[in-house]
Amino acid sequence: MELHSLKVFLTVAQEKSFSRAAQKLLRTQPAISLSIQRLEADLGERLIDRLSKDLALTDAGQIVYEFARRFDNLQSDLENALAELRDKSSGRLAIGANESSTLYLLEHIERFRAKFPKIRVQVRRSQSSRIPAALIDGELELGILTYDPEDDRLVSKVIYTDHLSFVVSPKHPLASRTEVSITELGSETFIAHNVVSPYRGLVLKAFQEHKVPLKMDLEMPTIEAIRKMVERNDGVAFLPRMCVEDEIRIGLLHEITVKEMHMERKIRLVYPARRALSHAAQAFLELVGG
Repeated sequence: MELHSLKVFLTVAQEKSFSRAAQKLLRTQPAISLSIQRLEADLGERLIDRLSKDLALTDAGQIVYEFARRFDNLQSDLENALAELRDKSSGRLAIGANESSTLYLLEHIERFRAKFPKIRVQVRRSQSSRIPAALIDGELELGILTYDPEDDRLVSKVIYTDHLSFVVSPKHPLASRTEVSITELGSETFIAHNVVSPYRGLVLKAFQEHKVPLKMDLEMPTIEAIRKMVERNDGVAFLPRMCVEDEIRIGLLHEITVKEMHMERKIRLVYPARRALSHAAQAFLELVGG
């Protein structure tokens, strides 16, 4: 049974005429009759009483008519829903990001929601190492990474450049300085993030190359916890600049340049290369990526 045949039958029943249905559907009357015959053959029931003077439906025809109306209404609902998606007035968007990258997203999500308030946005906190697989498997539509996944199945686009910031408490002896040498940091207690990242490796490498000891006696699970401990003067830290810019601005933390270290963090928007993006994802990509 084809939905088109149901549409033809519905039109015939509503118009109570084969000829008027043919005019409305821009078909010939024989074509309309043939479509009804095929529908009756598929269902194994007579739908129209051809012995009646006026076009009348059989009992089976009345049942099919009610279902045909429901199908027609569902088709209209489907077309409206798809039109809303195309207009970005509804839909869903799933984005994967780690703790620090989520902070970068806040401003863009606010702009996106202001423009497309009916789209449901879900940001899933994920380990950066797991985001590429989730994108390829279709669990996420977009991902935010601070490294290039180097996978032909993914598109990686740099959308923001951040850097690692060396921060101390305003109470720290170095707080009066704007610049230090890496050799001056050998006696400092660093509060480290216990999540493996390319930037942790770069910090370790820089200290090793300059033969400076790196004391990481404290490791914390979140950037928020590290930030609070530095504010309390329990140690110093390297943190993404965008995660501490408010605290630096209001004086809760002090940023110091380390002469031998300038580590950029490139924020990348990543998405599948071979799968079509939803209208919502495409709209977000345009808003963030320009």
